[in-house]
Amino acid sequence: MCGIAGIVARASAAQVLDTVRRAAQALHHRGPDDAGDLAYQDAAGSAWTIGLAHRRLSIIDLSAAARQPMGLPDEPLFIVFNGEIYNYRELRAELEALGRRFRTQSDTEVLLAAYAQWGPACLPRLAGMFAFAILDTSARRLFLARDVFGIKPLYYTTGEHGFTFASEIPALLELPGASRQANPRRVFEFLNDGVADHGGDTFFAAIHQLPAAHYLEVSLDCPSRAQPVRYWDLDRGQSLDLSFEAAARRLRDLFAESVALHLRSDVPLGVALSGGIDSSSVLMMARQVLGPRADLHTFSFIAADPAISEETWVDEANRAAGAVAHKFKVGNHDLNEEFDLLIGIQGEPFLNPLVYAQLIAFRKAKELGIKVLLEGQGADELLAGYPQYASVRLASLLGSGRGWDGLRFLQAVSGRLDIKPSGVLRAAVAGLLPPAIREPLRRAIGKPLVFPWLDRSWFLDRGVAAFESPNGGGRYRLRQALHETLFKTKIPTFVRWADRNAMACAVENRVPFLTPALAAFLFSLPEEYLLAGDGTTKAVFRQAMRGLVPDRILERKAKIGFATPYGTWLGAMRPRAQELLRAASEIPALNAAAIHLDCAPFQAGRPLSQYVLHRLWSVLFLTGWARRFGVSF
Repeated sequence: MCGIAGIVARASAAQVLDTVRRAAQALHHRGPDDAGDLAYQDAAGSAWTIGLAHRRLSIIDLSAAARQPMGLPDEPLFIVFNGEIYNYRELRAELEALGRRFRTQSDTEVLLAAYAQWGPACLPRLAGMFAFAILDTSARRLFLARDVFGIKPLYYTTGEHGFTFASEIPALLELPGASRQANPRRVFEFLNDGVADHGGDTFFAAIHQLPAAHYLEVSLDCPSRAQPVRYWDLDRGQSLDLSFEAAARRLRDLFAESVALHLRSDVPLGVALSGGIDSSSVLMMARQVLGPRADLHTFSFIAADPAISEETWVDEANRAAGAVAHKFKVGNHDLNEEFDLLIGIQGEPFLNPLVYAQLIAFRKAKELGIKVLLEGQGADELLAGYPQYASVRLASLLGSGRGWDGLRFLQAVSGRLDIKPSGVLRAAVAGLLPPAIREPLRRAIGKPLVFPWLDRSWFLDRGVAAFESPNGGGRYRLRQALHETLFKTKIPTFVRWADRNAMACAVENRVPFLTPALAAFLFSLPEEYLLAGDGTTKAVFRQAMRGLVPDRILERKAKIGFATPYGTWLGAMRPRAQELLRAASEIPALNAAAIHLDCAPFQAGRPLSQYVLHRLWSVLFLTGWARRFGVSF
């Protein structure tokens, strides 16, 4: 787990090294254990010089032999790598059988040898999280790749100056001529739709991110023309003929294999435990893999509000696992004191103050010498764990002519998940309608496509218009919705939050649910195995964990998640929030009058509705980001 940076520029080796070292210094927090860099002058006389820099957080093979940039003795290849290749031992054995020899025990050397052996075809063979760049001096190109779910970040810019890349946006902003112009489309999707990350765009118009499951080949003949290429995707049309019990057994095996791989480490590790099914399953499987005598530490945020506290469930999971528990609370004024720090760590706006509680979890782990944390992120998105998936499941039943099954499901899910059946039915019917009909209906019920807090004309002038995306239909409606959350709405956002928070504390976060093998298997199962007809969420996974995770946790109905007291924290930072609201009135993308009207109760010291409260946090984080990074609109 590290920080990487690089540049292709028409400059001297000394100038290039100075540039990449400056970027690497901005990434020091990601890799405080070691550093390295190199400069290479293109021998073909193109006048391009390539610089690579690396900051190392040592997790696998702690020796100096694993330092980066790393090369191979008889190959014209050099790599800078951020992440972990969990199946590096198996790949190493396969490569050794093909005649390759190794000098280190690192996964970095295995990755470089795999690329030397198979080229881009090595990517689907990798089980891990990664963002890396390989300089091939013979082919005169720079090859960059990002893991299947985008767990590890990789940002880049192109132009007449050449090509630059780095693990974090603030590192690119350190380079000469970096534009700080906001990206109108990203700002719109953030404020209007609650989407903070997806695809190749960022909140900065001139800075791109390599999308998940893509690679990029940068030719030294024309480095500004590189285009991302997708190398992997989920098959949404595949179906396995397995009984529910057989599917549960297979899922348990796949999950056990994934957790075992994610436990490979040469440094101490622990588990981020919320008390829910997902993190409790990671904890109990880790205990099974490591055995009863291994030290196993957990880190848990405990909300002060009993209504959102999961301490009872955290305690039960820790007792069952025999884990060493580390529980912590966050003071109401703590976020106010570290607001600017959190904005700087994230580098882009975020939607939710729970990001701060997550940062404290990683900070606690660092204080206790734990360098790796496993977490349960990704399970809800793969197993249809959120209540809003109920309307998608209902739409599938209604759309396939199973009306009576749909009504029974609606009754069951409303009781189990404590959600209003009218809302589920309305969302399901809306999902079945063509986009051209949905917009007039939204307007008729007072829900326009553009939220009133946005200055619609400002966005239209910049070519940004709201539109309804078409729904996936047919037998695989739920799979389409899950695919959307995995690659567009939720997971890109959540893995960014976790990566920045973890690396700010020099801790590696691992997500054993987010693997191609698990995802491909779950996408091949019938919808009712995920969201059952009786309203049970994650049905097949609950069954898979029977006998391992305490039944009381598996039978939980209420979903709290990683909840924080939004309203209380906002009240504790009232002066700062009021200052940010005044600054927000200077952002032309916002409708200051509408914001002032809806937030009048807050200005007067009265509580806000949950709907307005969530929207207000988004505006505060956007404004704080714009001020922290000098963003222009």
